[in-house]
Amino acid sequence: MADANAYTLPLAGLRNSDTAIVGGKNASLGEMLGQLRSAGIAVPDGFATTAHAYREFIEANELEPRIRSAIGQLERGAASLAQIGEAIRQMMLEGEFPQALADAICRDYARLDDGNASVAVRSSATAEDLPEASFAGQQESFLNVRGEAALLDACRRCYASLFTDRAISYRKNQGFDHLEVALSIGIQRMVRTDLAGAGVMFSIDTESGFPRAVLINAAWGLGELVVQGAVDPDEYRVFKPFLDQEALTPIIERRVGGKRAKMVFDDPVRQVETDPDEQRRFVLDEGEVLTLARWAVAIERHYGRPMDIEWAKDGETGQLWVVQARPETVQAQRGGQKLQSYALKSKGPLLVTGLSVGDAVAVGEVCKLDSVADIDNFREGHVLVTARTDPDWVPIMKKAAAIVTDHGGRTSHAAIVSRELGVPAVVGAGNATAVLQSGQVVTVSCAEGDQGFIYEGRAEVETQDLDLKSVPSTRTQVMLNLANPAAAMQWWRLPADGVGLARMEFIINNAIKVHPMALLHPEQVDEASRRAIAELTAAYEEPTEFFIDRLAQGVATIAASRYPDPVIVRMSDFKTNEYADLLGGRGFEPHEENPMLGWRGASRYYDDGYRDGFALECRAIARARERIGMRNIVVMIPFCRTPKEADRVLEVMAANGLVRGENGLAVYVMCEVPSNVILAEQFAERFDGFSIGSNDLTQLTLGIDRDSDRLAHLFNEEDEAVTTLIRQVISRAHTKQTKVGLCGQAPSDRPNFARFLVEAGIDSISVNPDSFIAVKQTVADAERRNS
Repeated sequence: MADANAYTLPLAGLRNSDTAIVGGKNASLGEMLGQLRSAGIAVPDGFATTAHAYREFIEANELEPRIRSAIGQLERGAASLAQIGEAIRQMMLEGEFPQALADAICRDYARLDDGNASVAVRSSATAEDLPEASFAGQQESFLNVRGEAALLDACRRCYASLFTDRAISYRKNQGFDHLEVALSIGIQRMVRTDLAGAGVMFSIDTESGFPRAVLINAAWGLGELVVQGAVDPDEYRVFKPFLDQEALTPIIERRVGGKRAKMVFDDPVRQVETDPDEQRRFVLDEGEVLTLARWAVAIERHYGRPMDIEWAKDGETGQLWVVQARPETVQAQRGGQKLQSYALKSKGPLLVTGLSVGDAVAVGEVCKLDSVADIDNFREGHVLVTARTDPDWVPIMKKAAAIVTDHGGRTSHAAIVSRELGVPAVVGAGNATAVLQSGQVVTVSCAEGDQGFIYEGRAEVETQDLDLKSVPSTRTQVMLNLANPAAAMQWWRLPADGVGLARMEFIINNAIKVHPMALLHPEQVDEASRRAIAELTAAYEEPTEFFIDRLAQGVATIAASRYPDPVIVRMSDFKTNEYADLLGGRGFEPHEENPMLGWRGASRYYDDGYRDGFALECRAIARARERIGMRNIVVMIPFCRTPKEADRVLEVMAANGLVRGENGLAVYVMCEVPSNVILAEQFAERFDGFSIGSNDLTQLTLGIDRDSDRLAHLFNEEDEAVTTLIRQVISRAHTKQTKVGLCGQAPSDRPNFARFLVEAGIDSISVNPDSFIAVKQTVADAERRNS
C-alpha cells in the first residue's frame, strides 16, 4: 500500500489496491507499470498527486463549507446545476496550492526531463473506473503541458473539473457524496501521437458482448477525438483465441474511418483537418493491430475482467504505449443476452398488415423515407417505413425500432437483414407508405404468427425472458442462417451447432459493393464507376486486394462467432441482374429474361466470363481459413446442375487454393435442382454434404417462379412432390455416408415442416436466429415422438 499521507507518488510504485489514494485511473497505470512489463506492455512513466494532496488543497483554501453550501442550494432547487457547477469550479480555480504541495509537484516534474518535459495531465477520481461505476470522461485531461507554471495551472483545472455539471449529476445519480470523492492527478510523459495516431480498444466486443474479440479504434493525432466520439476512426476486430499462434493473422475486420480531423501539438494542442491521403490510409499496420490485441488480452487476463484501454503510438520512435486502462462496464453490467417473447395485451386499430419477420413487438414514431438519400431525416428508435430496401439502407435499418416495407417477401433484403439484426419487420405490406404518416406513433407486431400487424398508437406489450439454459439438446443439429458479419456477433450466445448458410453475396453487396470483374478489368468500366471504385479501394495498393481482404474478413467474422463449430459459406449466388447492379457490373453481365433460371451459381465459376472473379472468391476463402485461421469454414456450391459441372468447379477451386480434403476442407453442394436428387449418389461422390435449398427446390419441382405474386398460393414447400424429393435425397445421400441439411425458410415458419424433416432423418436444419429456440423445441419434440 502506498503512503496515503504523501503529496505525490511515482506511478511505478502504485498498485490496484491504491485506488483510495490515487483513484482508479492512476492505480491502474501503476499496476500495469509494475506488473505487466514482462508481457511487453509499455506504459509512459510519471507520477500522481494523492487524495491527501487534494484534501490539503480544499482545506488550505477553506472550500469545504462553501462547496457544501452550494450543493445545498442545488438540492433545495434554489439554483440550477449550471449555476452551481460554475460557482464551485470558479472557487477551485481561484485557490492557491499549499507551498509543500506545489514543491512536490515541481520536484517530481523536474525528475522527468529536467523540468521541461511535455506531459499529459489527467484526472483520476477515487470513485472512478470501478467495475460497477465508470466515471470516465467526467473530469478533464490536459495534453502537451510544458513548464512548471503551466503544469500547476493544469492541476488546478483538474481539481475544478471534479465539479463539472456532468460529474455533479453523475455522482448524485450514483449516490456518491460530493466531498467524499477526492481527485488524484496523473502526470505522464506525452507520447508524440501528434506525429502518428492513438485510440481506444476493448477486450470484448462492445455491441454484442462477444468475449473472444478485441475491438480497436484508431485515428491520427492525439486520442482525444476518438475518446470524445468526435471523429470516425478506423476499426479493427481481432479473434483472441488465435493470438498465440504466430503463423496466423487473426484480424477479422479492418475498416477505414473518415478521420477528417486530428489533434496535434501546439500551445498546447489544436485540432486540424487531415489531408485526403490520411483519410484513406489505415492508421495501424497488421503487426501493430496484433500487438495491441495481445496487450489487451494480457491486461484482461491480469485484471480478470473485460477492459477499456487507451493506447498511443509515438511518431518519432514507432513505439506503442498504453496510457489508460479501466474496467469495461456496459457489457459487464448487462450480463447475458436477454432473449424475449412478446404478447399484446391491448392494441389500437389495425392500420396495415403484411408478412411478419421475427417474433418481436416494437413501438415508435413512423419515419417515412422515399430514398436512402434522406438518411439524415431518420432518428434512432423510429419505425422505418419505405417501399423497399437494398444494402444502402443497412445503416438506417440498424437504428430502426422496426421496419415496414410495401414490397418484398420472406426472402427479400428487408426480411433477411431484419432477421439478422434482430429488428422486427413487416414486409410486403402493399400500402404502408400510403397509410402510415411520419410522426405517427404505431405498434409493429411480429408476435402473432405468419402475419405482421401495424396498430395505431402504443399497445400494451407483455415480454417474457427466454432462458437459454432450458434449450433442449437434440440429435438433429440446429444451425443458423447468417450473412451479415455484424449480426453474427449478436447471436453468439445461442447454443447452435454452427452456421448452415452464410451468404457470400450479402457480404459482397454490403462490404464490397464492386463487381469483382470490374476490379480485374477497369478498362471495361465507365469513368464514373472507375472513380467510385478508386475511392472505395484507396486504402489498398491493389484493387483486387480490397475484394479479397474485405470478403475474407467478413466470412471470418461469421466463422469466429461460432468457432470451432462448422460454418457453411455459400459461394456467390447473385443472379445476372443482381451482379449488374454492383458497381461497374453492367459491362460484364448479359441481359436475361429470367435470371432465376439463367447464368447463376456453379455455371459461372468455370466460365471465361466470371472465372477470374470466382478466383478472387476462392482466394478470400483460402485467406480466411489459412491466414486468419478459421478452418471451421465449409465451402458450398450453389445451383450445380450436373456432376460434370461439379468436376469443373472443383478443378477451378483447386487451382485457386481450395482443395477438397486438404487441411480439413469440406465442400458441400446445394440441393435445389431436381437433378441433385435424381443423381444424388454421383453428387455424393464429389461433395461432402448436401444442403437443401427449399425455395429453389420447390420452384423447380412445381414450376413456379418463387417471386410471382400471382402464383404465391401454389408455392408450398410441404407439397407432396417436394417432400418426396427431400426424402429421396436424404436416403440416397446416407447410403454414401454423406450428410444432408436444409437451409430454407420453411422450418422457421412452419413447425410441421420441421417435424417432417426430423422424421425423414435429416442431419441438420438451419434457421433464422430469431426462430432458433422455437425450432429447437419443435425438433426435440419430434425426436421424442419418433424414438
